[in-house]
Amino acid sequence: MPAAVHPAQKRILAVLVATQVLSGAGLAAGVTVGALLAQEMLASTSLSGLPSALFTIGSAAAAVVVGRASQRLGRRVGLSVGYAAGAVGSVGVVIASAAGSVPLLFLSLFVYGSGTATNLQARYAGADLAAPQHRGRAVSTVLVATTVGSVAGPNLVTATGRLADSLDIPRLAGPFILAAVAYAAAAAVLWIMLRPDPLITARAIAAEEQESGGRTPDADGNRAHLVLGASVMVLTQLIMVAIMTMTPIHMQHNGHDLGAAGLVIAVHVAGMYLPSPFSGLLVDRFGRLTVAAASGVTLLAAGLIAAFAPPHSTALIALALGLLGLGWNFGLISGTTIISDTVPLATRARTQGKIDVAIALAGAGGGMASGLVVATTSYATLAIISGVLALAVIPAVARTARA
Repeated sequence: MPAAVHPAQKRILAVLVATQVLSGAGLAAGVTVGALLAQEMLASTSLSGLPSALFTIGSAAAAVVVGRASQRLGRRVGLSVGYAAGAVGSVGVVIASAAGSVPLLFLSLFVYGSGTATNLQARYAGADLAAPQHRGRAVSTVLVATTVGSVAGPNLVTATGRLADSLDIPRLAGPFILAAVAYAAAAAVLWIMLRPDPLITARAIAAEEQESGGRTPDADGNRAHLVLGASVMVLTQLIMVAIMTMTPIHMQHNGHDLGAAGLVIAVHVAGMYLPSPFSGLLVDRFGRLTVAAASGVTLLAAGLIAAFAPPHSTALIALALGLLGLGWNFGLISGTTIISDTVPLATRARTQGKIDVAIALAGAGGGMASGLVVATTSYATLAIISGVLALAVIPAVARTARA
């Protein structure tokens, strides 16, 4: 990995930023109405976490495919294929909703998860050609772009619902029409414009430096840091998905309309992505481990506020979900930077794909368990358990720092 900024880095970041804006609108559809659509079609709250589980399991499968394709053929091919699959899944959800087909809905949500996996893997592409001391900011630049689409998406629930009505399609399928268009556009932009390919270019530079006898300041293979980076991202994903999935259901049961739920999810998604430049700066300036520990504390605060907020208070629920997004952001950027520091270029994309599988499976577990926990206990119990679980990050960071 070159120590100086590669001349193509700015162009690569610009292309990735454009595609993240588009894909952000795509991933927001499932977050906002996925659980509500399942509740409507299944007539069951206990299974309302199933859509989140399905598209995160699909995300896990896609992470393997995108990671391996990127390792062999470059980021351009891997990311474009992933977004195209997300578009196909979105179309399938719309068709399933119109036809009232639960099996097709489940299959389509699984394929739809490809878009989520690809959106996350794009952050690695931003770090491929970044100087080591700027990796945190490179990752954050890619992530923050997702804010535009992902915040706009939930707030377009009403408009896309009217569009669905005009097409004689259930209103809750409307956001998936937007997702199909957004993911397809992201795939097209990447395929046409992501040149030169950042991972292929980084490998070529590393090979040239080795041939010239120079030492490439690449990853040192520190296993303790690799495990920590993966663990932080897995844990924060599990907690974030668990609380996020059940919040629209919790709000609906307490008299909030779909617009209020969309607003809260928009605040949440803004918390996930908007603070990225700040988080990246913290990672580069104060260290990866410090920000990783901060993620645990922030998620604890989010869980406690969500648990004890009055059920009819949109403002406090929004605050809790905003902090939930911020804690996830801290964990993702610090964890991603640790992984980029640690894994060598020869296996980087493949290893990153495997780690994202674990992240996606954690999200699937969190989404599935959240519905069962709320159905048998309460939303407050789910939030408290999730917040306390987040504190496990702190001893993991301390142990790695000692190692």
